[in-house]
Amino acid sequence: MKTSMLENLARRCGIVDSYVDARGRKVATSPRTRAALLAAMGFDVGGERDARRAVEALHRREWTRVISAVSVHRAPGPPAIECSLPIGTTRIDWSVKLEDGRRRSGRVAVRGLPVTDRARVDGVDYLRVRLHLAGEFPFGYHSLRVQPGGGRMTLIVAPARCWLPAQIRSGSRCWGVTTQLYLTRSRADWGIGDFGNLRALVDMLKPLGADVIGLNPLHALFADDPEHASPYSPASRLLLNVLNIDVARLARQLKSRSAMRLMACASFRRRLSRCRRARAVQYAEVAALKLPLLRLLFDAARSQRRSNAWKGFESFERAASEAVNRACLFMALREHFSTQGSEVADWRQWPSEFRHPESSAVKLFAAEHADLVTFQCWLQYVADSQLQEAADAASAMAIGLYRDLAVGADPAGAETWSNQRSVVSTAQIGAPPDIYNPPGQDWGLPPLHPMALREEAYRGFIDLVRANMRHAGGLRIDHVMGLQQLYWVPQNRSPREGTYVEYPIDDLVGILALESHRQRCLVVGEDLGTVPAGFRERMAAANILSYRVLYFERDAQGFLPPERYPEHALAVVSSHDLPTLRAWWDTSDLDLKARLKLFPTAEDRRTARRERTRDLAEFRQALRREGIAHEPLEGERLFAAAHVFLARTPCAIATVQMDDITDETEPVNVPTTSDGRGNWRRRSSLTLEQIEKSTRLARISRIFAAERRDRAVVSDASAD
Repeated sequence: MKTSMLENLARRCGIVDSYVDARGRKVATSPRTRAALLAAMGFDVGGERDARRAVEALHRREWTRVISAVSVHRAPGPPAIECSLPIGTTRIDWSVKLEDGRRRSGRVAVRGLPVTDRARVDGVDYLRVRLHLAGEFPFGYHSLRVQPGGGRMTLIVAPARCWLPAQIRSGSRCWGVTTQLYLTRSRADWGIGDFGNLRALVDMLKPLGADVIGLNPLHALFADDPEHASPYSPASRLLLNVLNIDVARLARQLKSRSAMRLMACASFRRRLSRCRRARAVQYAEVAALKLPLLRLLFDAARSQRRSNAWKGFESFERAASEAVNRACLFMALREHFSTQGSEVADWRQWPSEFRHPESSAVKLFAAEHADLVTFQCWLQYVADSQLQEAADAASAMAIGLYRDLAVGADPAGAETWSNQRSVVSTAQIGAPPDIYNPPGQDWGLPPLHPMALREEAYRGFIDLVRANMRHAGGLRIDHVMGLQQLYWVPQNRSPREGTYVEYPIDDLVGILALESHRQRCLVVGEDLGTVPAGFRERMAAANILSYRVLYFERDAQGFLPPERYPEHALAVVSSHDLPTLRAWWDTSDLDLKARLKLFPTAEDRRTARRERTRDLAEFRQALRREGIAHEPLEGERLFAAAHVFLARTPCAIATVQMDDITDETEPVNVPTTSDGRGNWRRRSSLTLEQIEKSTRLARISRIFAAERRDRAVVSDASAD
């Protein structure tokens, strides 16, 4: 069957012809979807003639540039570079400026190089040859130039696999606790969990032998719209959420009298007390308490310019990447425009001259409002410093803090404004229709443009990985399948009208491996749901740990026994998008779904009930098979039995949710519902002080100590 030029162009851009859905059915990409996604990528293709011109332009560019913008080489062995040369070229001169400033160079005769392809473009005949650069190259980001043609390339040399801590390489099995930081409570917090709570959590868990503390994404949210609370739809994944700053501690450090007077004010104390007592995070009120104080504290810090604290900020500011500085500039602009009315808070509604970061109007704003920009950068310095203090306290743990990188950011946020060439604004990431979500899902998050990513030598991806590995011993990649493909939904279309777009997985995994070694940070890939054949094996080969949820680990015979879990994995009972253990067991999550009308039909509701009854019976059977079930199985016995089961797996890491330690029934988030339901707000029913004295925390530490320390497995993971 003849391929159309539209299909040809789509393939070149990574848009798949078809995919296999959750039921195993082949779904073809429609011409309408193909055209819409090409338009989102910047191609003006009204028909076959336009598509032909676009294909010819891409073909011409591929052949007339000597080398591409980037090449990622995975060790060992010398890098091999594809070069496009007019026939008749006799030699190639190459030079590499290494990341550390050293230089290497060489000259090679073209006649002796392997030819991989040929083409005729605009009357000129070209050869594509493979050039092997002599010698081993150190890991890093290097700059390659070749002559003739003056081609330039970013040469990235990466390890074959991601870094793993010595304990995991030697076969030890680690354990820890995961929590949503903003939902934690303490006697001293301000109605939201903060970095002070995180430090207290480290001090609580470290003596119990915990190896890791897993956290929600710590990404920056919108300070002017604090009720937009999802950590998975942030303003920027490069910046930290400033509402996590422990303001009281900062005030004490800076000895700010004005801040102390404000905090001592009776009306302030009453508002603070209401926030502390609230069952849910009152984001708007928390922001109203913290942000004015942070401004006072900024003035106090700036008045102490000779202090070590201010010098530390100046060092942080000098070291900040261009991407971080641009994100801080965006936050300053957003604050400026939000004071003029909510209708212009979204950058897409700003005056046109401010909608592009390189415009003269934006540069003038940065100069005239330097205080606003400096304030935003200072907030990041304070947040970063407090996070670092918690990370330093956790450094004696095998892993320490384990951060989470969301799959995307809000379209009204800093990422789409800052990098409009690489972030697609007229398509959203989502998921195709499946058994649990028949309409499909549109997450409202703009995807990265795979071709533009390559043209910028993956700068945006590198910045994201580096920022989120900072002060972390582990990083969870949300929806890790995005390294290979993402489901794109065209703007203003149903999720049913989407399809998958492919990404350069080998390059992205190479960058992950390089940054993982540099930051000494292991990588976990959240690989739930339907993944392409061979994907998990590919991740395992790269030392990217799989993510295994007990609820889902089953086959036709029921729940998998612990020994059938993989070693290279992190095992959990549940997650923030799933019911807590207690809610799953007593089926209150199904009652909630029914109240929220999330079952399309009455039969769907009855089917869910039948399946849950079966699941619970099969889980009892699995526990009996392991000799760890003690009827009646509820409350403390259920909690202990489920975590003994989890602890017995050979997985490198097993974690318990703080929500299960505190025996919550209400979920943190119900997927496919809005923030209006109360997602991302329900606070912990116990304070950290109460948790520290709880029998469940003591019990979980004993369970993991007994089941994991005494059952270490032998691993052949290398120390790449």
